[in-house]
Amino acid sequence: MAQIAFIGLGVMGYPMAGHLARAGHQVAVFNRTPARAEAWVAEHGGTSASTPALAAADAQFVLTCVGNDDDVAEVVLGPSGVLAAMAAGATLIDHTTASADLARQLAHQTAERQIGFVDAPVSGGQKGAESGQLTIMCGSDDPVTYDRARGVMSAYARACERLGDAGSGQLAKMANQIAIAGVLQGLAEAINFAQRAGLDIEQLVEVISKGAAGSWQMENRSATMARDEFDFGFAVRWMRKDLHIALTAAERNGARLPMTALVDQFYAQVVQRGGDRWDTSSLIHLLHQP
Repeated sequence: MAQIAFIGLGVMGYPMAGHLARAGHQVAVFNRTPARAEAWVAEHGGTSASTPALAAADAQFVLTCVGNDDDVAEVVLGPSGVLAAMAAGATLIDHTTASADLARQLAHQTAERQIGFVDAPVSGGQKGAESGQLTIMCGSDDPVTYDRARGVMSAYARACERLGDAGSGQLAKMANQIAIAGVLQGLAEAINFAQRAGLDIEQLVEVISKGAAGSWQMENRSATMARDEFDFGFAVRWMRKDLHIALTAAERNGARLPMTALVDQFYAQVVQRGGDRWDTSSLIHLLHQP
């Protein structure tokens, strides 16, 4: 069992940190809204800290799960960030979906302090975090560091794989989000078409989900999409952030992402309709109400 600091208790981080506590680790938490950290401690035990650095003091592993590149930089590199307190031999694991450039920067700065680093964005959404069934895509310059980190992440991982050096985890997450964007748009069009054709959506999904069209999105989102229910799940605002990261990376490596760019424009229209916090399956709203 390890001494762990967990920074960021959002819809993903809160249950992930809870799995670590239930696995027997000693967990100290930090959240920008202190009441959220206090609620976590009341539920899971452990301790809360007033700064990331205080949470990270004496920790063998420090895990971050915040919003974007700027948030990561603040809680890691800022005056009260975790690197101000982490000791040589400790390991930093970043679960934030961020840029590969930031991951490489963190790998360099942690290496200078003899601290291990793993960029480890996750997929599986809130449901996967709560059930401890996340897919974790990892990058690390040191396979030994990754192996140590994997032992900690196993508390909430369905699958965990190192895909290369630092930044590789973030690049893999970009590919993941590109694929999801296409699947959701295709599913939205299929459901809208079927509804207008007079088909029973529940019956339809029961049949086609068993074939080549089947997907996680179909099994978990088709029913709510058919009912225009989007007040849950992974918010459009965060998907747009992720797609922007992927589109920026594609400009550098020469990859063509025409479908991704189009779906991002559709999400911009969802935002204009007030759907900034709607689930990503809300693409169908544009088809239901053109």
